[in-house]
Amino acid sequence: MTDELPADAREAFEGHDAFAADEEDYRLTTTDFDATVTASERDDYATDFRVTVEVPTLDSAVTDGEVGDAVQRGWLDTMERRLEDAPMATRASVDLDEFDVTEEGGAVVVTYEFSFGDADRAAGIGKTFIEYVEGTYVESVVPGYEYGEPVSDLLGAAATGSDGERGGTPL
Repeated sequence: MTDELPADAREAFEGHDAFAADEEDYRLTTTDFDATVTASERDDYATDFRVTVEVPTLDSAVTDGEVGDAVQRGWLDTMERRLEDAPMATRASVDLDEFDVTEEGGAVVVTYEFSFGDADRAAGIGKTFIEYVEGTYVESVVPGYEYGEPVSDLLGAAATGSDGERGGTPL
């Protein structure tokens, strides 16, 4: 249960309008992907945070055929290298204690672990990491395939502005 999380982390997530409590962690409500952040105590002033984001593999997102093994492997390798740069997207100095990208049955699970002394800022960092994964995923989609939801929705949103007019990069 989330009541077992450190009090300052629990208060930070509950005070952040983009997170909702879910069993043992907090789910980011502003993404179409399964994305959670959890926290645990440390012996020093900081708190340990774990961010997990699950996105579809390229092959499982495609609706009009198969993606070749070489394309899938190259896509995953490239995405993993890009995702490792997530700390540079934050406005804080964050060193990753752990970074992992694994493929599990049609999904890619991205995990970031870090420690931070300010739980309010750490909640924002967790949100930034999740948004970085989402943005990197959209930028990594290989053209020439038809994609199902939520990928097709994300691509559509990236191709139009908030006013519904065509904008952004040509996808």
